[in-house]
Amino acid sequence: MAPLHTGRMPPTQAESVIKNIIREIGQECAGHGEIVSETLAAFMVKAVVLDPSNGFNMDRTLMKSDVQKLVKLCVCRLLDSKNPSLDTIKMQVYFDMNYTSREEFLEEHHRVLESRLGPVMREITDNRACAREELESLYRKIVSYVLLCSGLGSPTDIKIVREATAALRSVFPQAELGTFLTLSKKDKERQLHELTMIVTGIRLFNRDCGKGGEGIDDLPAILHEAIPATTQHIDSQIQIAQDQAYRYTAILEKAAKNPLMSVELQPYMLKEALYNVRQYEVFLQIILSDVITCAQEVEMMTKQLGAQLEQLKMTIKSKTAVPTSQVFPIFIALSRLWTSFQDETVLISVLSNLTTHLEPFLGSHDLLFPEKVMQNLLDGLTVKTDVCRVKEHLEDRVHLVDFRKQEWLFPETTANFDKLLIQYRGFCGYTFATTDGLLLPGNPAIGILKYKEKYYTFHTKDAAYLFAENPEHYIDLIKEKAKKNAELIQLLELHQQFETLIPYSQMKDVDKHYIKPITKCESSTQTDTHILPPTIVRSYEWNEWELRRKAIKLANLRQKVTHSVQTDLSHMRRENYSQVYPPKDASTQSMREGSTRVPRPQIYLAGLRGGQSKITSGVKVNLTRAVDET
Repeated sequence: MAPLHTGRMPPTQAESVIKNIIREIGQECAGHGEIVSETLAAFMVKAVVLDPSNGFNMDRTLMKSDVQKLVKLCVCRLLDSKNPSLDTIKMQVYFDMNYTSREEFLEEHHRVLESRLGPVMREITDNRACAREELESLYRKIVSYVLLCSGLGSPTDIKIVREATAALRSVFPQAELGTFLTLSKKDKERQLHELTMIVTGIRLFNRDCGKGGEGIDDLPAILHEAIPATTQHIDSQIQIAQDQAYRYTAILEKAAKNPLMSVELQPYMLKEALYNVRQYEVFLQIILSDVITCAQEVEMMTKQLGAQLEQLKMTIKSKTAVPTSQVFPIFIALSRLWTSFQDETVLISVLSNLTTHLEPFLGSHDLLFPEKVMQNLLDGLTVKTDVCRVKEHLEDRVHLVDFRKQEWLFPETTANFDKLLIQYRGFCGYTFATTDGLLLPGNPAIGILKYKEKYYTFHTKDAAYLFAENPEHYIDLIKEKAKKNAELIQLLELHQQFETLIPYSQMKDVDKHYIKPITKCESSTQTDTHILPPTIVRSYEWNEWELRRKAIKLANLRQKVTHSVQTDLSHMRRENYSQVYPPKDASTQSMREGSTRVPRPQIYLAGLRGGQSKITSGVKVNLTRAVDET
């Protein structure tokens, strides 16, 4: 809660006074057997101070008597167990303290998991193992970390540990611990994170193949059962709350037309009961919206999981070895999908518990309004639903000609008509202001009034006309009514008018930019045909060869001589081409062939064979003719 204004006190002293008041209220309530949180006590302090009937002046310093009076009034209201207004305030405080958006919850959930695994991570990254036993112990710690981080089984179950160890050894043998220890702390953390995802993917694939997956729950099947069950329970609770709200509304609508009946109903606190069930319905609608988002996410992730497993089977098939670059990315994708399934499981569990814990804040209805009392009050009345009330005035619409200064929005003139943020959570502001707090649903089809960048809907056409005549008057009446019933500030989303009562979870949304309407209208334009003279170039040619033919014709090369010159400045700056004839085979004859005849040598040897005498006597006779004789 925002601090209480305490006149001109210094901030530190004012904060001390407020804390003392809250502490004293808590002690007083505890003495009567009622445990009150500091947040609830602070909300009640501000609610009591805002109520004009209590007579507190916000512009002067609180005296001791004022503080005592304040404490007494707060304790009195906090101990009034039969007051629906107190139940509504308790419900709002509980919801504010326990509900957060989907993104913030998942972010906080992951942060808590990381903080819990921090000591195990530091024990691994700071390890300086050298001996064999120390390395084995470090490897076992890595296996434990992988199991704890993945959430797939307990590290004390021997079967699960063996399966995880086998998967880890297939991608990170124990022999690689030496290399792992030489890495920096950040690299070690990154590698541990990658190993966890790969081992998780391997175990999920083995589970799908029926060869492992010990201790892994079938999260998709669990979610497909849990989400419809949660949705059905919330729908039934919304229906119960709406039925009660419709009955209360019918009675209060009759009382608004009958002042005597209104006085008789005042002790019953029927309006406070209506605010209680309407607030309960609003919170259930918020939770149901988150559950529907979960269902959509689970459906999408189930398809992705099947596709990834099928791709992995096609990649691996019956191969004995597969490149890591092909399978590791799929294992990591499987791990991330399974983590998302775990997140959705936790989120569904939290939303279901939140729904269950909101129910006790409706406890006073049966005590205040037994069925017999309700039947007497409803005698002769027709209970209408919100849908029926809207259909009754579906044809009534605001005529724009009746308003010159105000801007009205309609479905056919506004593209984002359904996304506009309506004031008072869609209830009719005029009815609420003029009937002392009756909540009737507004009908956007009548027309949405845009006033000071805010949007208002109304129950009937007459209510719209009367509100549009003097919007500030009715806005002030609603604000004054909210001061008397502080639960209306959150129910009707009046936080901007009461910034001191904004819960911490909504402080950042005070100045949020509302969705602005995208207006549309029918319009038509007509232009003359060929408003400009034609610019068609008749000589345009798209054919490249035709352009070449024209270029040759323009050049007229038959009567031209082409010269090329290269200067020192242009040397080596452009490519030059020259053409030469290749060498060809040629022969020449330099002389005429002729011939001459020379005498043939004729030389004879005689007496070589010997004779009767032992001495051989040979004779050589040269009978070759002279050259000049030939």
